[in-house]
Amino acid sequence: MPINAEWYRSFYWTAKTGTLSRAAEKLHITQPAVSHIIKQLEGALGGPLFFRSAKGVSLTAEGEVLFRYVEQAFGFMEAGEKRIAEMHNLDSGEIRIGAGDTLCKHYLMPYLEQFHAQYPLVRIHVTNRTTPETLELLTDGKIDFGIVNLPADKPRVELRRSLPQQDCLVGGKAYAELAAAGPLRLEELRRFPLIMLEPGGSMRRYLSGWAAANGAELQPELELGSVDLLVQFAIRGFGLAFVIRDYIERELAAGELFEIPLLPAPPERHIGIATLQGVPQSAAAKRFLAMLP
Repeated sequence: MPINAEWYRSFYWTAKTGTLSRAAEKLHITQPAVSHIIKQLEGALGGPLFFRSAKGVSLTAEGEVLFRYVEQAFGFMEAGEKRIAEMHNLDSGEIRIGAGDTLCKHYLMPYLEQFHAQYPLVRIHVTNRTTPETLELLTDGKIDFGIVNLPADKPRVELRRSLPQQDCLVGGKAYAELAAAGPLRLEELRRFPLIMLEPGGSMRRYLSGWAAANGAELQPELELGSVDLLVQFAIRGFGLAFVIRDYIERELAAGELFEIPLLPAPPERHIGIATLQGVPQSAAAKRFLAMLP
């Protein structure tokens, strides 16, 4: 006879309280219903689990053995319920985020600090990867959500627009006169040394596609691994670099970098928040995502 898991609940409370009536009160059912369930369980297991007397019930030797296991199982369930409650209250849990170095530094960091201050017991794991790699981690289930550069596309991934970004061309002090001379036509860029990110990232792919759509080809002399390096090489006069304007406000204000207007200018794009379609987020991840613009 198949055993209904709920039968063990009746067995547990009967053993804990010592009477069928008190077990019935705990379970919010009638005493005859508890008695019937116990008989069904005893029949399925092949022997009595309780001695019955006028004062109540006591466990048989077989019942004692079963109770040790059932009590442990109920203890684990209670611990699990408590842990779930803690996670919903953000007293525990974790968030796994994927984001590139630049997005992590200039976009994500303030929200990470704010979240950590409010929920210090929630563990935060950040994996630094390019946008394509972040989307791959997401579809592989290795992160809860990703912060990426748009445009991007990946099957099964939902992308929500966040803050806008504006690509711009900058150079160091050696290019101050060029910056003041007015817009530079895109095809004229080939006259100057160009510094760009290495191939494979979304920013390089986007800018190359934009240039090609306008009849030009971007041919960098230097290819670097991070936007921070682009900025440093540009400041030191190695050439012109494409960067996000919001990320270099301090350098522009200090006169370390100068923006060279382009004709046509790169279109505005956005930061994206990537989640996996149909996959529910944890309470901690939901709370963090709600903080993001």
